[in-house]
Amino acid sequence: MPEKIVKKTWEEFQEAGMLWYINRILHVFGWSIVVVPGNKDDHLFSAYPARVRFRGFLESSETLGFHKVTQFLKENIDALQAEVEE
Repeated sequence: MPEKIVKKTWEEFQEAGMLWYINRILHVFGWSIVVVPGNKDDHLFSAYPARVRFRGFLESSETLGFHKVTQFLKENIDALQAEVEE
């Protein structure tokens, strides 16, 4: 049986478009998850929840976010379907 929890990095979460997607939802409530990259090789330095006064993203960010999430779904749909059928 596969592991139920597999630790991933913030970079993987962000590259899959998940940070953008979750922040889209959180913006409705005036919240966001802020990820601050490190200085050297762009590894995560810190992440924290924040109250924000803005809602939504620029169109270019929206397009990129939808592209990333769609790509993630395309590459993982078989595994996702198998997991919900276990």
